[in-house]
Formats: sequence, C-alpha cells, structure tokens
Amino acid sequence: MTSQAIRIPVRIIGIDPGLRRTGWGVIESEGNRLIFVGCGSVEPPDDLPMASRLRAIHEGLAAVLGEFRPMEAAVEQTFVNKDGAATLKLGQARGVAMLAPAIFGIDVAEYAPNQVKKTVVGAGHADKNQIAVMLKILLPKAEPRSADAADALAIAITHAHHRQGQALRMKVASL
Repeated sequence: MTSQAIRIPVRIIGIDPGLRRTGWGVIESEGNRLIFVGCGSVEPPDDLPMASRLRAIHEGLAAVLGEFRPMEAAVEQTFVNKDGAATLKLGQARGVAMLAPAIFGIDVAEYAPNQVKKTVVGAGHADKNQIAVMLKILLPKAEPRSADAADALAIAITHAHHRQGQALRMKVASL
C-alpha cells in the first residue's frame, strides 16, 4: 500500500464481490473530506458457465479501473456461511475482485463486513437501510442503484478512514 500524504486527494475504489452482481464504488478522499465519483455493478448473465461469469466480472472491473483510475482499492472479505459450496463460489468472485486492481498495479486492502458497517454506521450489525441513510449523509451526490453498489461505496469509505493504519500494517509485515 503506497502511503499518500493525508491532504493529497486519493481516489479509492471499493468492491463488493458477488457472482450475480459485483458492486463497485469510487470516491476521493482528501483529509476528512469524501467526494463521490461513481458507482455501479458488474452483472454477468446468470446462464453463463462459472468461468465465463468470472471473466465477465474481471472485464467489467477492468473497464471501471481503466475509466476511473483509482490509486487504492478495498475489497470486502468473504462472509463464511453454512453453505460451503456457496462460500467457495463467492471466494472465486472475490479472487477476481482482488486480481483486477492488482493487475493495474493497485494495492488491495481487505475489510470484514462488520468493520465496514461499524465504520460507516457506528454499529457492526447495521442493516442495509442504515448504510443507505449514512451514505446519503457522507456522500450526498451518490445515488447507488443497487445494494451492491451502496456496499461498495461503504467499503471505499471504510478504506478512506483506515488507509493510514493499513499502510503501516503492510509496511511492518514486509520487514
């Protein structure tokens, strides 16, 4: 993770991985100021084979990365549930979501779902409506059309708040 000075604007992409919809949200962070840049989702057709869906996710994210040119990326960690097969499939989409920015030379941070909720809403078990309300406050110009895009913006906001600590952890880990 490259450590930009705190007052230099940093463009951040948040990615909420999924096989049906991979949400993305781009913000700029300048000190404590957050600026909405764009958001949306990559939605491969459900009838595609798994490899083709993963390729479609990669191509969609690569197009977003090429258009918005973020400097840093953040991806939500996989929430492990009782259905092991579903968790593994989500993990494949998450791998693509981490690979796409890495191919562009962008460092990727990871955040647990509860950390995202706690950062944006103040409670680790907040629901999607609470996240949507806080997004309107933090990014008034943002109008995400899906919960996945809203979650991706929340992930980007989380990274904006925690990026200095994340950069320090990565630097210490490389020693």
